[in-house]
Amino acid sequence: MTLINDFLSLIYPRYCEACGSNLYKHEDLICNQCIITLPHSNYHLLSVNEINLLFAGRVPLIHALCIFNFEKSGRVQKLIHALKYQNQMGLGIWLGNYYANLLKANSILDDVDLLIPIPLHKNKLKQRGYNQSECFAKGLSEIFERPMLNNCILRLSETSTQTKKKKFERWQNVEGVFKINNPSILENKHVLLVDDVITTGATIDAAWQTIKDIEGIKISVISIAFAAKNF
Repeated sequence: MTLINDFLSLIYPRYCEACGSNLYKHEDLICNQCIITLPHSNYHLLSVNEINLLFAGRVPLIHALCIFNFEKSGRVQKLIHALKYQNQMGLGIWLGNYYANLLKANSILDDVDLLIPIPLHKNKLKQRGYNQSECFAKGLSEIFERPMLNNCILRLSETSTQTKKKKFERWQNVEGVFKINNPSILENKHVLLVDDVITTGATIDAAWQTIKDIEGIKISVISIAFAAKNF
């Protein structure tokens, strides 16, 4: 079997989604060198971090977490691009598994009841074929063994991409964009909102404004990357 795998790797080489180097047979999607050297945020080890500060006074977060600090034109951006635009759904699940195992080892998020990925509008979902945040949430859910609700928050309008917008424009772009479906499901629950990248926090804030009046609700946020300083 090993000889067959080695032969197939010559014909169909696999490449690291972060750096582009050839993967060894024991590596999957991201090479070990990148796993070690990518800019991990380590926010789970800090009582206060930059995401906490970003939402201070606006969203009462229990936990604020991300795997990586965003590198513009760097390896983290390549990972995000592969997940969003190159049909690499498995990469999102892999990253969710990877981060959940790290957090679970440190007893982080044990108090979360359920996960909600930030939704795409139905038109964008149809065009892309999948929701990248849902892929990441699925990977987290598998390890934490907590349910993922992907139709709890609905996106009412199709917003334009946030990438080239300034901070104020990003906030305007998502104002009133979400609607809660069956809010009683979230009563007295600790909800983990899952996004791919947090920048200005406008999307998370808009989602919180949608659910904040639900009785007893608590909120945490998690993303693959935090990019506020780069936009």
